[in-house]
Amino acid sequence: MSAHDHDHDHVHGDHDVSQHDPEAAERNRVPFYGKRIYALRDLLLARGVLTQEDIQREIEYMDARSPANGARLVARAWVDPAFKQRLLSDPKAACAEMGIDASGVTELVVLENTDSVHNLVVCTLCSCYPRPILGRPPDWYKSFAYRSRAVVEPRAVMAEFGTSLPESVEVRVFDSSADVRYLVLPLRPSGTEDMGEAALAELVTRDSLIGVTQAKPPAAVASVG
Repeated sequence: MSAHDHDHDHVHGDHDVSQHDPEAAERNRVPFYGKRIYALRDLLLARGVLTQEDIQREIEYMDARSPANGARLVARAWVDPAFKQRLLSDPKAACAEMGIDASGVTELVVLENTDSVHNLVVCTLCSCYPRPILGRPPDWYKSFAYRSRAVVEPRAVMAEFGTSLPESVEVRVFDSSADVRYLVLPLRPSGTEDMGEAALAELVTRDSLIGVTQAKPPAAVASVG
């Protein structure tokens, strides 16, 4: 067999592996640290520290964490004043009432927006974020531009998200850290007095839970529907 033939056969072999083993193909595409994670996972599986079921269960748990959790909390707070007070005074316990596990967060603080105060959350060092409640942070939250500008010019940043507040409203910026994570409790939009909890939750967006926007007015949801 010539050297050319050997190389030709070898290329076909690689192609077949990619076709029949998608995970092997994925490993070939990931960078060094991704390959290291695969290797660690295989080692933990081989030694019986973890099972494939453990890994799948954790993946499903991670995927279930989304801004919908935060929206449910806010909607309940809007319709239940007693729950709202518990959410503000003991956020983790209030989360547990709603079936949301926030125990992994060292400290969780809920910031209530009012007619005179609007809260904005940033992490100036990296991307600290209440993931059990909001899931993964958006790319813009992790960007250097947001992390640096949100503290210096919060109104300008919010304006880029379409949020313009009267000068009479004080804007307060809170810096998340590994020790403290923040969640904004947006103002309940006007004209929602007759709306139920599920409908109210549709007005609450991820961005309003960070504070770059306000909750959507009911007309916005009606027009989408």
